[in-house]
This record gives sequence, structure tokens and C-alpha cells, in this order.
Amino acid sequence: MQIGQKLKDLRVLKGLTQEELANRAELSKSFISQVERDLTSPSIATLVDILQCLGTNISDFFNSDGGDEQIVFSKNDYFEKIDGELNNKIEWIIPNAQKNIMEPILLTLEKDGSTYPDNPHEGEEFGYVLQGLVTIHIGSKTHRAKKGESFYFIPDKKHYITSKSGAVILWVSSPPSF
Repeated sequence: MQIGQKLKDLRVLKGLTQEELANRAELSKSFISQVERDLTSPSIATLVDILQCLGTNISDFFNSDGGDEQIVFSKNDYFEKIDGELNNKIEWIIPNAQKNIMEPILLTLEKDGSTYPDNPHEGEEFGYVLQGLVTIHIGSKTHRAKKGESFYFIPDKKHYITSKSGAVILWVSSPPSF
């Protein structure tokens, strides 16, 4: 089995040079280079040491080939929640995004629609108005954005969005908050 490229990819992802990895694993830089080029194979014990230095273990290394990771999502993958009281629909357009660094949603506000007021929290909020006109309420201030405009703010005050005539927004929170 050839594992060299996978080890190299993991090393680069961790921001380590071959020399840094070799020092941490108490191996030579030339040995790491040969392993990454599949010119030699490490013993199981040495592989375990290398993987430990890369922040993983042998089980995860061989079980997470990334081949099954979904990259493209369609309407069939979305999860939606309709709130009749606030006249809105939230569509989570990336399934299980709450485990990610950011969480994109598609927010549809019907006439006189609103989001639930969110309390201050760490992170960032970004939105792009696809249709309509919205009012962004941040603390005691309001800001308007129309189709083709975007908004960005630090959610350090109570915040929510309203629309008198209806709107559709692509909204991204980091970290996830929906």
C-alpha cells in the first residue's frame, strides 16, 4: 500500500516541514522524504510515531481517505424549518454545517417576516440579499440592504432581520449559530 502522498498531505496540512516532522518523530529528514515518495515503508511502530506527531492515529489515518466527502449539495440535501409565527423559512444548505467553522443558510422572509432576535455572541455574520429589501437591526441601530447588496457585522449586540415586503438572503454565520 502506498501511503506517502497521504502522509505528505497531512504534514503540509499541519504546516510542518519534513525537517520539523523528522525532529518531532526522532527520525531523519531523508527518511521522511523517502516515505513520502513511497521509496521506503516505515515499520508499524514508526508509522504510529509519525502519525502521533501529525495529530492523528493509525485507525483514523486509514479510515479517512476523504473519498466519501460530499462537496456539492443540492436542494434534496437541504434541511428546512418554517416558522409561521415569524413568517420565515430557514434552509440549511450545507447539511450538518453546525460542526464546521461557518454555517451558510438560505433565509426566506415572507411579507412582514423576521428572524428571531439573537443575543450577542462571538463570531461574524455575513449576508447577501438575493431578493427584496431587508432591515438589519443591531442593538439600537438599523441598516437597510436591498437585492444585490451585502452586509457584515460582529454580533456583539442583540440582532435580527426584518422585511416588510419579503426577501431572500444567503446568510453565513461563523461560528454556526442557527
